Amino acid sequence: MNEPLTLRAFSDLPQIKARLVSKGLGPPESENKAEIFLACAKVLRDSGLDDGAAASVFFVPGRIEVLGKHTDYAGGRSIVATAENGFCLVAAKRQDNTVRILDVAGGEQVEFPIDDQLQPRPEHWCNYPMTVARRLVTNFPGPLFGAEIAFAGDLPPAAGMGSSSAMIVGFFLVFSALNDFTSREEYHSNISGPADLAAYLATIENGRNFGTLAGDKGVGTFGGSEDHTAILCCQANILSQYSYCPARFERDIEFPSDYVLAIASSGVIAEKTGAAMEKYNRLSKLSQCAVRIWNKTTGRADPHLAAAIASSPDASDHLRNVLQQASDKQFGSEELLKRLEHFLAESEQIVPAASTALAAGDLAEFDRQVTRSQQLAETLLGNQVPETVFLARCARDLGAIAASAFGAGFGGSVWALTKADGAKQFLEKWLALYKSEFPRPAANAVFLLTHPGPAAFEL
Repeated sequence: MNEPLTLRAFSDLPQIKARLVSKGLGPPESENKAEIFLACAKVLRDSGLDDGAAASVFFVPGRIEVLGKHTDYAGGRSIVATAENGFCLVAAKRQDNTVRILDVAGGEQVEFPIDDQLQPRPEHWCNYPMTVARRLVTNFPGPLFGAEIAFAGDLPPAAGMGSSSAMIVGFFLVFSALNDFTSREEYHSNISGPADLAAYLATIENGRNFGTLAGDKGVGTFGGSEDHTAILCCQANILSQYSYCPARFERDIEFPSDYVLAIASSGVIAEKTGAAMEKYNRLSKLSQCAVRIWNKTTGRADPHLAAAIASSPDASDHLRNVLQQASDKQFGSEELLKRLEHFLAESEQIVPAASTALAAGDLAEFDRQVTRSQQLAETLLGNQVPETVFLARCARDLGAIAASAFGAGFGGSVWALTKADGAKQFLEKWLALYKSEFPRPAANAVFLLTHPGPAAFEL
């Protein structure tokens, strides 16, 4: 069971399923993913690769942000889990620097060299592997091996479940495995564990430097490392609380065994590199502006909101006073204050209180905190759309213990905590009501059930 895989192994569905179960996926999802892996391997074999070719094989899940809306890039907290839905990647090493990627579901092929002059295509999935490849040329100098890669999955795209970050993670893991990055000085002098790797991969996405690993253009978003941390660090049947910049583990909360997460992808596109990018980046820039004004007024050099708030017992009140008198060319004091108040409530109050309540089995208090988070996202953060507002309220009306939109917002998904017994009927009713209220986006909606799954892994 622990021998390296070859493409030939992907004619043995029971073996692949057993490997997936051993990694923490439930039996039904393991069978689904095994079939996806077999389809990926078949595409590579059909393209001319030999059955005996060594295969690097990865499963990379999407993430569920239980709480912590727009907190990570400001140094705040969130509660995260991974879904049992994600991407399956099967790769074989090439002897040149060419990368050929086959999108199994879409029937599309992309080919490019690993080169620092790559020009990715915005709003296309190849943006992510090309952005990774371009960054690696600078961070890991010298000849790099390319790959033949086939991928497919069951993660709804642009749905607020971290599909873009999952692609960044997945393609990096492939390139790393085929080029043995973990043995290189550049790697182990900057990256000492999964949380560090998550932070580094977030900088591939946002374009920033990471230690001695120089930054690049990124994909255009000014986000943090929450998605990447969840994808690389979470555990099956566990919710995890982290704070960020840098990522710091705070606590694990056991997921209630008789419950399941119902996910409604609204069908309203939440692609951070598309139309929603400007709105997403505006919230990030608001937090940056608040800190810039704070540092200029106080003479401090705090890197983010969380650090400013933690600088003294009365820092929150002092920061409010500073922003009330702020004058900025881009943002008014009122919207800066709203951004601060949301961060204070979400990161400093709601996340800790909700995790404590859930750990104690107090689902009523957990629901109160989740409901407050959703309300503040609507009134202070302003990242909700009518579809996600409806889905969250409708889920609770149908009997969900708690429900909230998650991710970047301006579209995307809603999670609902519901009893496992009757979850399928709940999902059917939720979808039917959504179709009745919002028929057009519902045509592209995806509704699914999941338990918290394992982090990304190599078979």
